[in-house]
Amino acid sequence: MSLYFNADTMRIERSSVHEPKRNRNVFLDVKPIADDANVNVPPRQAARRNATVFNNRVGFPPLTPKEAFVDAVPADQTCMVFESSKPIYLVLRAIGVLPYTRLPSGGTAFVLASPSMTYCVLFFLLLTVYIAFILLNRIEIVRTLEGRFEESVIAYLFIVNILPILIIPLMWYESRKVVSVVNGWVDFETVYRETSGRALELRLRTKAQVIAILLPILCSLSVAITHVTMVDFKLLQVIPYCVLDTITYMMGGYWYMACETLSITAKILAEDFQRALRHVGPAAKVSEYRSLWLRLSKLARDTGFSTCYTFTFICLYLFFIITLSIYGLMSQISDGFGVKDIGLAVTAFCSVGLLFYICDEAHYASFNVRTNFQKKLLMVELSWMNTDAQTEINMFLRATEMNPSSINLGGFFDVNRTLFKSLLATMVTYLVVLLQFQISIPDEPSAMLMHSNSSHS
Repeated sequence: MSLYFNADTMRIERSSVHEPKRNRNVFLDVKPIADDANVNVPPRQAARRNATVFNNRVGFPPLTPKEAFVDAVPADQTCMVFESSKPIYLVLRAIGVLPYTRLPSGGTAFVLASPSMTYCVLFFLLLTVYIAFILLNRIEIVRTLEGRFEESVIAYLFIVNILPILIIPLMWYESRKVVSVVNGWVDFETVYRETSGRALELRLRTKAQVIAILLPILCSLSVAITHVTMVDFKLLQVIPYCVLDTITYMMGGYWYMACETLSITAKILAEDFQRALRHVGPAAKVSEYRSLWLRLSKLARDTGFSTCYTFTFICLYLFFIITLSIYGLMSQISDGFGVKDIGLAVTAFCSVGLLFYICDEAHYASFNVRTNFQKKLLMVELSWMNTDAQTEINMFLRATEMNPSSINLGGFFDVNRTLFKSLLATMVTYLVVLLQFQISIPDEPSAMLMHSNSSHS
């Protein structure tokens, strides 16, 4: 006679090899055992601790090593995803973009009346006042500009570069959804530990630190190069443009870490799933990993939905910047490239690179979460499995087909390599139109010559 105790439902199931296989559930009204050690302990760990004491008192076997491991992990150390991306989150909060708040329980929340939100609002107001004076100066330069058409387009480029300030209020609006995704990762890691018996090891902290340190430096360097090579770009205007470029590219760093986390987690889950199938009784394991995969697929979709407006704006902004920058470069071919074209080349190169990484990382994450996992399932050898295990495998495959894991920006479009190709194709169309328009406008000397000839005739 064997006894099995389930601490979550407080019930005892009795079964015997000599009796027909059936469930006999006896529900007991067991109160949690008073223990001072349960003070300030999360409910899940308190329940497990009470279950351990109850088992020892009634002579039940102790917890399994996997349950003991889950019980031994503190709640504030479970969010490996947040800890891996924490340097990027700190930089985003420092530049007023992501006003999140860490709770004493180890969770993350968006609190409207919080010190982080107050700081972000003050930072945004100060930056807005600074940029307003710069915008008035740039508008005055555009109004008094007399020259060729391409020079006017390049002058408008500096006004377009101010648009990333809109990212800050957009991210405030979506911070609650971003925090929800972070807390969703906490739940995923908890279920993963209970299923696999070990913590989720991402090893992305070094990458996050490099991104958090290197991107602001590179953004400041590119703005400094533009300041040196472009005319009418004063030294006092460098600081806000550095901040605006840092906001744009740090959002790209946030996107990179989010997609990289999804990709690595999907690979770890696939490897653990293959190892789990080597043990006896794979049917239950397949069911557990199917539940984990469904959680991961939902996190992939929520990653896109949580920042749908922000990254839709960023993609359109990058498309606009790339078009104007490349047009400014191509319009100077007849006169030859000069020093002033270096700033345009740096802007175009960095913008194309950021747009490519946004599309490529999302494509790679979607591939690992769905397509790569489907390949692992199709390679499973079913001949040695029982009927229940084969049914679970087929249900797993059906779940991967019915649950899309593509990263979609709020239903506007999927973020993948096809998006990058479409944006480049559209950009080429606009460049052809702009170049044709430039050719149709005669140069000033030619216009004066034509005017003089018509007057003599």
